[in-house]
Amino acid sequence: MGAKDKQPLLIIAGPTAAGKTEISLVIAERLHGEILSCDSGQVFQDLNIGTAKIPTPDRRNIAHYGIDIVSPSSPFSVADYQSYAKGVIADIAHRGQLPILVGGTGLWIRALIQNYLFSAQNPQLSQILRRHIRMIGEEHGWQMIRELLKILDPASYEAIAPNDHQRLVRALEVLWSTGKPLPRAGQDSPYHVAYWVVTRPLRELHQRIAIRTQRMIAQGLPQEVLNLLHSGITRHSQALSAIGYKETVDWAYGLTSDSQRDALIILHTRQYAKRQLTWFRSEKIAHWLDLSHFGPDRVIQQIVDHARETFALRD
Repeated sequence: MGAKDKQPLLIIAGPTAAGKTEISLVIAERLHGEILSCDSGQVFQDLNIGTAKIPTPDRRNIAHYGIDIVSPSSPFSVADYQSYAKGVIADIAHRGQLPILVGGTGLWIRALIQNYLFSAQNPQLSQILRRHIRMIGEEHGWQMIRELLKILDPASYEAIAPNDHQRLVRALEVLWSTGKPLPRAGQDSPYHVAYWVVTRPLRELHQRIAIRTQRMIAQGLPQEVLNLLHSGITRHSQALSAIGYKETVDWAYGLTSDSQRDALIILHTRQYAKRQLTWFRSEKIAHWLDLSHFGPDRVIQQIVDHARETFALRD
């Protein structure tokens, strides 16, 4: 399938706190686009402050998707996102608008644009396996899970960070439920992609992460987590394993102080940003722009001009 026969898809990716949200709104306005979030935390309802969801009044009447689509008590996998996103992109394109995917969950982006094939799973079996694997990790240490992956699925062992428990569980769950490892190679992409990674120098990202963390605390992240726990969401749910939430859950259970909670959120977010940068460097089709060096206006104009040329869009 040639590029002209594929659905256009503009991607604005990058590490957390780089400033993707702000520039994506302007780009969507100029290109008559609609935004599809690609953030593994924003898919959950009621996780607002810690996932930095953009409030509805601030969305400039631009349609947003991929936000608040599942209950925080429900699991949500890369395969779930791929299926959801394919439908959203097709609908946006059908209405003559430009789909703009914005986010930092690199595996989800890759699974979508490389058209990963996922084996069918028995939902009940998967749920049982997921609980069992997490129990092993919590009781016997996550290193045991990693050693199992090293033997059974070396590719996942190499690709997944040691403290990314959610993906460790997912990899082993898929392996045991289907007999096949997680797919790490896709088929022909259905999309004509313009892929941009917007970033900043690491020191500046660190500063922005610290400032954003303090803002989230001031906006009420601790109370948001307490409300979720009081509503019956378990501390081991996928939703509450997200950075910012896990550390605040530990605080809620009296395991850390206020200052320790804040320091851990900042540390873990910085570590995550570094992993994101490493991931996006492996995306050979991505173009990089430094928001600190070029400034938002030049970055926006570069992406807009390139999209108009790439997708033959009218001004």
